[in-house]
Amino acid sequence: MREKIALFTNVEMESVIDGRDVSSIYEVPLIYAEQEVDELILDKLDLTCPRPNLREWRKLVERIKNPTGRVTIGICGKYTDHKDAYKSIAEAFIHAGAANNVDVELRWVRAEDVERDGPGDHLAGLDGLLVAPGFGERGIEGKILAVQYVRTKQIPFLGICLGLQCAVIEFARNVCGLEHANSTEFKQTDQNVIDMMVEQKKVKEYGGTMRLGAYACHIEKGTRAHKAYKTETIHERHRHRYEVNDAFKSQLAENGMIFSGICPDNGLVEMIELPDHPWFVGCQFHPELKSRATNAHPLFREFVRAAVDASGLRR
Repeated sequence: MREKIALFTNVEMESVIDGRDVSSIYEVPLIYAEQEVDELILDKLDLTCPRPNLREWRKLVERIKNPTGRVTIGICGKYTDHKDAYKSIAEAFIHAGAANNVDVELRWVRAEDVERDGPGDHLAGLDGLLVAPGFGERGIEGKILAVQYVRTKQIPFLGICLGLQCAVIEFARNVCGLEHANSTEFKQTDQNVIDMMVEQKKVKEYGGTMRLGAYACHIEKGTRAHKAYKTETIHERHRHRYEVNDAFKSQLAENGMIFSGICPDNGLVEMIELPDHPWFVGCQFHPELKSRATNAHPLFREFVRAAVDASGLRR
């Protein structure tokens, strides 16, 4: 077969590479390494390079293909009919699953379905729930109901960007007694616990109100965030307009919410936690963008670990 392909494509036979199907995309580099594609390329380009150390990558693939258990984590979002919208999140769960030696089975939950039917039917049996990022009012009440469900049922929770904002709104309504709590993005009330920064409101240029790129975050010691990151200063990537409203921070804190991550430049809330919960963390940034195959993001890694504990796999 190689001889025939080489003949009909006018390339050397040793340059015909087998690109076979594999069960995991992370196995592809190992398939190419077995055929010494790297050596072939170096030879063609007349380059020298030390042989690759694929030990950690082989361990990754082994854990992905032969996990010791399985957990089911829901992703509640507005775009679940188009799963590639959450591709980075899905891959981050593969990394975190491998780090915990478990298979993470994702259950895609449409926020509008939760809003219509209630959370019970859609979230029952989950070992953890991630409320996904997004923009706009559609499905927001479903996300808030989902947060309330996992908070009261003591199910591990991770909220990203809009997911954090929904968690703050839910806590304000149902714990702090602010029944009209909302975000300025969706509805103007006297209890907008999520709002746009004053300096952002002055910006009229399209896109200028976005908080984009990497920002520093100070992590409070003794928190789950600090336990995950094992450092007091991190840098994470942002893409959003709205923030936790400083005017309500004291009321939220008095009722038990911890602001475990704060931007040192402007005091904005970057992370929240609930201490009387197995694992309830929200972040304003996008941790999925910094997750790597052999270096799972700390928040995803610890979230999956909490889901493993909740499932009883470690007991």
